[in-house]
Amino acid sequence: MAGVNADLISQYFKKGAAVEISSDEEGFRGSLYAGTVIRPPGNLTSRSAKVLVEYKTLMEDKAGKRRLREEVELVQLRPPPPEENRPSFKFSDEVDAYYNDGWWEGIITQVVGEDNKYSVFFRGSREQITFKASNLRLHREWANGMWVPPLEPAEPSPAAAETPKSESRRSKTSIPAAKTPKSEGRRSKKRSLSNEVEANEEVVERTFNLGEHVEVKNDEEGFEGAWFGATVMKNLKEGKYLVEYQTLRNDDDTNFLREEVDSLHIRPVPPDVELIDRFEVDDEVDASCNDGWWRGAISKVLKNDRYSVYFKTSDEELKFNHSDLRVHQEWINGKWNTASKVLHICLQF
Repeated sequence: MAGVNADLISQYFKKGAAVEISSDEEGFRGSLYAGTVIRPPGNLTSRSAKVLVEYKTLMEDKAGKRRLREEVELVQLRPPPPEENRPSFKFSDEVDAYYNDGWWEGIITQVVGEDNKYSVFFRGSREQITFKASNLRLHREWANGMWVPPLEPAEPSPAAAETPKSESRRSKTSIPAAKTPKSEGRRSKKRSLSNEVEANEEVVERTFNLGEHVEVKNDEEGFEGAWFGATVMKNLKEGKYLVEYQTLRNDDDTNFLREEVDSLHIRPVPPDVELIDRFEVDDEVDASCNDGWWRGAISKVLKNDRYSVYFKTSDEELKFNHSDLRVHQEWINGKWNTASKVLHICLQF
């Protein structure tokens, strides 16, 4: 939830309001669960204000008789988006896929036959799964009381949204291959896919060689969406690698930082694509900043080959020279894909 607006908070997050709840726990990033506000925030001006919520599909007990209640930060909440009658999607659409009682952010990588089914790639776990169109929705961000991309004029208000029905209410689980949180002990282990989701598709694993130049990402708070150049120093067991960063230094600044990373956090260096003379508004790019490449979207085209770039993860807009930008590409199933366009978020309150 970008920004803090007391009027919006009192309108959308009052007692009894329907909400969607995000999580920053490892293995659950990019997921949203339907819930209800039980106790609204006491402080309407702080993003970290606490809100007591009750999940609609997650249970506290194994018998499934008591819904899970949890205290979360205000920044983790948003209203549920309106229902949309979207019969089809296309390659590279950013979507949410309904799985295990929650919505998971992914990207369409393939239209499967003529059965209105789609392969969805999940960046966090590098999994690719086939879904029916009925279990997908266009991914939207809620910022300053507006949905981005904007809704069609004929669509209903946020209060009208409903959560797809699932066969049974379950405890919180991650998408396949993601780690299950160890905290609190209230969530079950990973389970097989539901009947609405077909079996996992084979995902190509890439092996990296000693001395190969790569890019490495970090999921720590404040570093989401950033990739840093590194060199493979050693191939470890179970798909892990020892890498040495090309720009990051160790704590005492005596050498370049070395770190052990797994296969979910390493990729080849993106190839050069056709020369771009000029970026346009909504083009998705990587911006060179603070020793890494940060994913964003062109929000304004300025004079003298300069651009304003919006970063969704930090809710910031910064200016860059053309030479400090590159076309954003996704490493999906062993292939590079040019990213789809995204609509930038208006930063005016």
